[in-house]
Amino acid sequence: MAALGRGVRWAARPFLPSRQSWELGARRWVRALRRRPVRVTFPDGRVEERKPAPGKLPRKAAVEASPRERRPPPPPEPTPQAPRTWEESGLRYDKAAPGDKRLSSAMTIVKSRSFREKQGKILLEGRRLIADALRAGAMPQVFFFSRLEYIKELPLDKLKGVSLVKVKFEDIKDWSDLVTPQGIMGVFAKPDPTKMKFPETQLHQSLPLLLICDNLRDPGNLGTALRSAAGAGCCKVLLTKGCVDAWEPKVLRAGMGAHFQVPVINNLDWESLPGYLPPDTRVFVADNCGLHAQAQKSASASDPGWVSSHQLMKRHKYEEEEDGEPEASEGWLPELEVQSYDLDWTEAPAAVVIGGETHGVSLESLQLAASTGGRRLLIPVVPGVDSLNSAMAASILLFEGRRQWRAKAVHSGRDRSGLGGAP
Repeated sequence: MAALGRGVRWAARPFLPSRQSWELGARRWVRALRRRPVRVTFPDGRVEERKPAPGKLPRKAAVEASPRERRPPPPPEPTPQAPRTWEESGLRYDKAAPGDKRLSSAMTIVKSRSFREKQGKILLEGRRLIADALRAGAMPQVFFFSRLEYIKELPLDKLKGVSLVKVKFEDIKDWSDLVTPQGIMGVFAKPDPTKMKFPETQLHQSLPLLLICDNLRDPGNLGTALRSAAGAGCCKVLLTKGCVDAWEPKVLRAGMGAHFQVPVINNLDWESLPGYLPPDTRVFVADNCGLHAQAQKSASASDPGWVSSHQLMKRHKYEEEEDGEPEASEGWLPELEVQSYDLDWTEAPAAVVIGGETHGVSLESLQLAASTGGRRLLIPVVPGVDSLNSAMAASILLFEGRRQWRAKAVHSGRDRSGLGGAP
């Protein structure tokens, strides 16, 4: 048995090379099957061709396979979304400790005009005014607030890089100009009118109408005039030197967000002011001087008016007497035609000059009006009435200008429709 076993074992040795060659052929045959469809014959005679799975295809075959045979691309990675809540944003705030001087230091800077102009900072108080400033593109630097809810109401994307300091409500009340403080103050970089984003509705309704404030020193009057300019659709407001600062807290409070609805250019001299006017602009001065001399529309030499060039005449006469030249003052004032405010004066881009109630309009404003072909605009008032408020006069004239432009637009539309319907 042992010999037989040994004989069988030695007899199998000559077949090893044949088995190895057959295995090589089998491997080639299997690789061929992977490259082409497999035909399967069932016992009942049914024949079916099956394609190999895409995952078992060689690299070259997988590249040449049809799009249907390719694996679907992996789903795109989800893009990170902007934080929607305060917790997701990761913002942090500091809580002012007793004796913290950050609030008082900031208020000292923004409360003074010289510091505001030197440091280039302004103070905004109240959630509505701060929200208007953020929408217009103003750059916040520091927020002082008494409750975290006030900060959460603001856009999160506008708070990146801003210092947030929580203080006591009593500290805000000590520095606030409001009767009822709203618990939030913001220190902003002084906005540049050329870089601000004004509301689309405001830009769409804008008219070729400008307001020039000449030596307007009352903060309440200036703020109200700015609010009227924004409401009437003025394209620009120009403030000459001598006017109160447009970013003074009381002006901001009276303006009710008008600073971020219409461009306000501050602290201009009369030499550079014409460069801010649109081409062919006519300048009109709100002034009642010379009515009984030119138009005979009043029987009294002391006609009431919100601005009066009698102040200019008196001042000029006083200066002449001081210089020892008691000459007549006739002819030193530019001659301007007087026109009622409700007559047409908007045939071209127009600028309305409003002067302060104390000193009236300046000689430079009269000269500018004369050089542009402008006139004096008169709002007739009952004799004996002292004068109209500067802000009230500005509102009347600006909205009258808007009314005239709207009437022209309606009339022009009717003319176009009539021409379009004509045979």
